This record gives sequence, structure tokens and C-alpha cells, in this order.
Amino acid sequence: MELRLLATFEKVADVLSFTRAATELGYAQSSVTAQIRSLESSLGVDLFERLGSRIRLTEAGERLLPYAHRMRDLAEEARTAVAATAEPSGPIAVGTMESLTSYRLPPLLEYFHHRYPKVRLTLRPTLGDETRKALRQGTYDVGFLMEPETEHEGLETEVLAPEPLALVASPGHALATRTSLTSADLAGTQLLGTEPGCPYRDLFEAELREWAPPFMEFGTIEATKRGVAAGLGVALLPRVTVAEELESGVLVELPWEAPFTLFTQLAWRRGKRLPAHVRLFVEQARRLVRESP
Repeated sequence: MELRLLATFEKVADVLSFTRAATELGYAQSSVTAQIRSLESSLGVDLFERLGSRIRLTEAGERLLPYAHRMRDLAEEARTAVAATAEPSGPIAVGTMESLTSYRLPPLLEYFHHRYPKVRLTLRPTLGDETRKALRQGTYDVGFLMEPETEHEGLETEVLAPEPLALVASPGHALATRTSLTSADLAGTQLLGTEPGCPYRDLFEAELREWAPPFMEFGTIEATKRGVAAGLGVALLPRVTVAEELESGVLVELPWEAPFTLFTQLAWRRGKRLPAHVRLFVEQARRLVRESP
């Protein structure tokens, strides 16, 4: 089995489309089809079921996929070992989310930019489910998660730190003078938030579904903060993302304690042999994120 054919198989299995796989790999579609047929011929089995315009993995394809991942990882490890240099180098695809990219990761990114310029970091903005899927499929090398759960099927997980949350409002909001708040006290309060799928937004929405109206969605953290500052409602956000606004008085923290805890985590596919430069990234992420306020 040629590694080139296995790489094409991995991509088709990931996107479940010969056309999209060809585009992402930079091949003609006929070349992708020919490579898959060649691999199927060498193995003596069909790897994909053709269902009109759709395809899906056969049972044999499902069995082959984890072996393809492992062979790709071993090939990368071999290349790294043979071409080992004093200076770490190589690509790292990192799945992350806005709050972490903007407020937790800058020291780590700056460190690698100046200390290890040959390590090429690519940040992929995705939320939890999509990040976990990409890690299992090998599309990402590592991924940052912010979740209440710290065990994820098929993944190795490093818990970096608990992520404190803050319910914030403008100083002139009707709830700003309260000394204590329960979830029921938020009845009728307009809630602002980022897009669905964001873990703290989804948990907050589930907690208040009985009392509060639907969210007014702002998409990004910065837009949400501006909406809160303008007096449009309240929002639950990671405290690190509103630290400057709380210190300056643009926003105030309401006395409501979230009934859930989120943890910032770094994850990679279970069983994956991390190349030296990826292990270095994990080690420095562990150090710098844990040292951050």
C-alpha cells in the first residue's frame, strides 16, 4: 500500500466526496478516483459504497481508516527522526475557539514566533464537536477545548486550567445594583451571546430556558461585549475576555454563580505519536496557559 494512496483515502473518508477531496488535495477528480480504485484493487475489497451522488465507507473502509492514520503518523515520525535538526520545525494544525485564540493563546503564539520560527502554526477556528471530529480524523494535530467534560472518546486530553465565567452587564442595567442573583431572578432578562455551539452559551441557555427569552445573538465575543455595554442585555462570558472592561468600569459583574464549570483543555488523537515539534507545543501550552492569570 503506497502512502500516497492512503493519504488520498484518508481525505476522501474525511470529506466523503471525491470532488471535494480532489480540490483539497490539488488533484483532478479522475486522479482521486483512480487512486482509490488502485487501493481497492490492491486490497481486494471495496472501500466506499457509491450511493448515487453520495458515498460512504464500507465496513472494510471503516477497518482500514485507523490503520491509515497510524501509518501516516509513523511516516511523519520517520521523516522527523531522519531529518532531525537542532531547531524544531514542521507544521502544526491547531483547532481552537475565539475566546482562547484572542485571550489565552497570544503568549504561546508569540513565544513560538520568536523562539521557533520554523514551526508553522495554522489556527483553525472551530467549536467543540467539530474540533473533536477533526482530531479523530487527523485533520488537526492538536485542539483546544473549553468543556465541562474532561474525557473525550478517542482523544488524549490535557486539562490546562478551569475557565472562570462572569455574568456581565452595563453599569446602568437594572440588575447592576443587586447583591445576589439566582437563575430565577434572571426571568425576563434579555440574554446576549455568541453563536450556538459555544459551550458556555449553550450551558447558560439550558440553565435559563425555563425563565429567560431567546438569546440575542451577536456571533463574536467583541460584538457581544459591545451589546452588553450599550445596555441591550446581559451575557455570560469567560472572565478573561472581560477583564479589561470590568477593571475600567465599562462592564460590571453580576452576583450570579454558574452551576457548571468549564475547563480549558488541549487534546490530540489517542494513540497518535506526536512529532517532537508538536510535543514541544503541548509542553509550552501547558506551561504558558497555566501561568496566565
